[in-house]
Amino acid sequence: MSGQQSSSSSLYVGDLAGDVTEANLFDVFREVGPVLSIRVCRDAVTRRSLGYAYVNFQSPLDAERTIETMNFCKIKDKPCRIMWCKRDPSLRKSGVGNIFIKNLAPNIDNKALHDTFSAFGSILSCKVIPVNENDPNSKRYGFVHFQTQNAADEAVAKVNQMLLNGHQVYVGKFERKDRKISNLSKTYTNCYVKHFNPKVTDEEMKKFFERFGAVNSVKILSSDDGEAKGVAFVSFTDHESAQKAVDEVHESEPEGIVAPGRKLYVARHQKKAEREHLKRAAAKERAAQYMKYANLYIKNLDDSVNSNTLHDVFKEFGEIVSAKVMYDKAVHVSKGFGFVCFKEQESANNAAAAMNGRILSGKPLYVAVAQRKDARKAQLDQLYRNGRPGFVTPNIQQNALGANVMQQQQQQARLQGMMQQGMPRSMVG
Repeated sequence: MSGQQSSSSSLYVGDLAGDVTEANLFDVFREVGPVLSIRVCRDAVTRRSLGYAYVNFQSPLDAERTIETMNFCKIKDKPCRIMWCKRDPSLRKSGVGNIFIKNLAPNIDNKALHDTFSAFGSILSCKVIPVNENDPNSKRYGFVHFQTQNAADEAVAKVNQMLLNGHQVYVGKFERKDRKISNLSKTYTNCYVKHFNPKVTDEEMKKFFERFGAVNSVKILSSDDGEAKGVAFVSFTDHESAQKAVDEVHESEPEGIVAPGRKLYVARHQKKAEREHLKRAAAKERAAQYMKYANLYIKNLDDSVNSNTLHDVFKEFGEIVSAKVMYDKAVHVSKGFGFVCFKEQESANNAAAAMNGRILSGKPLYVAVAQRKDARKAQLDQLYRNGRPGFVTPNIQQNALGANVMQQQQQQARLQGMMQQGMPRSMVG
């Protein structure tokens, strides 16, 4: 047992079934030795299991014996993964000792991968992932994290391009996706082109881009009937030529090449997986930024109310980060609700108190603190499970208040209309 591990008695247990509880894990691990504590990690809102847990033994020797004898054992018919609990994330993020394996056979699982690579040194963790989770016969890829970089280097040198269960596998040093993308931006040779004249041919496109360097190939995509899709790919022999083409032609208007009224778009070609990764990263970054601010949900908006109107109406309460009315993209018609994000929580509180029920464009507004969809669902599930209809949370009370205000104002408007027509007040329901 290494010095780093000898002082630890905490284990990470992953790949757990969703219904595994602390009691189930206690029954499994108490056979090895005294267990101090067990915690199944759960979603803070829904309280559903996240599929992993932490087990703390009284003795580090018991923890080590658990890894040696119980790793990949089945808990509720599902093999679990057991590894040392590492509190310092820098060990994982550094990439030291981490390798990547692809083109694995469908019958290679976590245990088989571990048994294959354990000959090269002590393994901290390993995991196999199917390319298509819905297909049991799908090829797989995996990761193995060795305790030392030397063990990882030896595994790459001896297993890369070898046959495992009839499949030739690729084994290489693991590289984090964001770092890999950063490196690609310094080495790419393929360019993506759009907004060009649909009458331009492959030869004309190639001749145009050869001014920046040697071109291997040009391909303008077209449909089955021969009509151009407006997308082309240009492959240069070296990165410098591709970079020069992007720097000099992007957003330009070269005569005879660019489509009328457009500017030529030239950028580094990105695979679909890379584009999706960048999109997810950008969405995560936006979500992290907005978590710092106070967001309000506004509904019952008139069709005439747009985002600028929403901003102007709420700006008196404080600095606004964003204001947006949601639209149906197909017909570009307002969905009747929107969001206003304030920089300060106090501003949002004041706005919610003052604007809830206020008339805007002839309709009373409903204003409340915005909640994530899963948070709202969990809140309602908890309410119904408790079976206490008389108890409502503050948010639900606010919803009910908004509904009552709206109902009273609609009734008042109906009353005024009937009285203007000369109807006696007693006839109004």
